[in-house]
Amino acid sequence: MVWTILIIILAILLAALIALIYFGNKMQKKQAENQAQMEAMAQTVSMLIIDKKRLKVKDSGLPAMVIDQVPKYLRRSKMPIVKAKVGPKVMNLMADEKIFDLLPVKKEVKVVVSGIYITGIKGARGGIEKPQPKKGFFKRLFHK
Repeated sequence: MVWTILIIILAILLAALIALIYFGNKMQKKQAENQAQMEAMAQTVSMLIIDKKRLKVKDSGLPAMVIDQVPKYLRRSKMPIVKAKVGPKVMNLMADEKIFDLLPVKKEVKVVVSGIYITGIKGARGGIEKPQPKKGFFKRLFHK
């Protein structure tokens, strides 16, 4: 009796593991295709970063077509949004999570842009400052 239940549970877990591997490989291939497409469309642009914030997609000021393409499960999450002046136009752009903290505010920067997505940073006037990691409450308290 106990052995049959254990065998059934093991079979269910094995089926779930196989399904996860299959869907994981499928998503990995899709992500690689998207990454290759973004690299093909990438171009280097000089822009003045006006402001950067983490905002919900509907509050970001992005075009309605972009907001409609965002999956429903990501619409409530906060995205890194950069307000920048590219040439004479002020635009709202999305930034990669790795790049967002490195972007200096109120400075001119050369960045790699693919559509409305900032994928990399080439350089900035005055250099790129790496942000200091935040200290926890106890580290600040005891290091005085």
